[in-house]
Amino acid sequence: MYKDFFVPFFKDKNLINVLMLLIFIYPILKGFIIKFSSRHLKEDVLGVEGNFSFVLSLIFGIHWMKNIFFNHTKGIYSNIYELIPESILKYVSNKPIVIYIVVIPIAIFIIHNLIMFIFRGINTITVFPLFDGIESGIREKSSFLRRILGSVFQIPKSICYIIILAFVLNFLSMLNLSENLNLSLGKSKYYNYICQQVVIPINNSKLAKKLPNIVNNSFKIVVKREIPKDSENKTSNETSKTIIYYNGITLDEGVKSNKEINAFAVDLVKNSNTDREKAEKIYDWISKNIIYDNDKADKIFKNIYDSESGAIPTYNSRTGICFDYSCLYVAMCRANGIKVRIVTGKGFNGVSWIGHAWNEVYLKEEKQWLNVDTTFAKGGDYFGSRRFMIDHKDGKIADEW
Repeated sequence: MYKDFFVPFFKDKNLINVLMLLIFIYPILKGFIIKFSSRHLKEDVLGVEGNFSFVLSLIFGIHWMKNIFFNHTKGIYSNIYELIPESILKYVSNKPIVIYIVVIPIAIFIIHNLIMFIFRGINTITVFPLFDGIESGIREKSSFLRRILGSVFQIPKSICYIIILAFVLNFLSMLNLSENLNLSLGKSKYYNYICQQVVIPINNSKLAKKLPNIVNNSFKIVVKREIPKDSENKTSNETSKTIIYYNGITLDEGVKSNKEINAFAVDLVKNSNTDREKAEKIYDWISKNIIYDNDKADKIFKNIYDSESGAIPTYNSRTGICFDYSCLYVAMCRANGIKVRIVTGKGFNGVSWIGHAWNEVYLKEEKQWLNVDTTFAKGGDYFGSRRFMIDHKDGKIADEW
């Protein structure tokens, strides 16, 4: 167990791993050197109060603000949302990142101070007298025992430190300030573990549980220039053709449909009248009936393309990854005469930005294109949702039908 814990530090040589390990060890070493004393421990508790209060305020602040602005469908969140001025809602709708850089920090600050006030009162009448009693009991004991106790009582602070660091790094990753930082975070085993256990369940628990392997960059685009065999007497510039492969196949192969899919898609929306109703019904069916293929995601991540991709194999097997979801959505929309696109870019999976594919669908009655992500639908509403601007970026239209 301990060997596995230290492998990322010695083997991977990842700076994020080094930083997190050092921050975790520092308070424990400090406690060993200073030794246990009631006065020092009370000072540390005051620090832990602040750290722990901050962690709790992160949890509550992120959870409550996201529910108010993004998931306000029922209950008290809906009531609070209706009280917010229309001008503010319109501004936030156009720039949802404001929720993360302004609204959530303000909420965290208020909650943090409230929790600090409560903790301070509890510790004053419980923990502080306990420390005084422990010090009286071990004052004549060995210096080594006091050092051990000093280290043990620092463990809560160490845990708080690395959780706070993980939240900070996660926020910086979401802002995509540096591609190198994004890559380092994606490769850091310590950071990924804390994100999976703490950060992602708070930010997007459903997505973390439904799509555990989406943390891998399991969507690959390869551009090749190929020369046909019958071009021996021509120059390479005259005969070469650029072909783009998505997870090992061309886009035309990916969106190819058949009579069974077309008939099913038409029957699925037969009671719907508008493009919005039809597009959303197709979105709902794919998101609820297609299972994310974790094994295939691992293979694609390792550049192994021995699994079938595209609309037909996805419909038949009821499994696939993001490109497959998008291809099937195209096939089912085309069967109903709905204009649709495949978009390639990056999606934020809660840990780092990864290669991703999603759709845009055209609603002719409303004369607008709508973002649709049937893969991320496992974690919430991604049919024209505001959250699209938060966790999707660098979108480029691959093709339109």
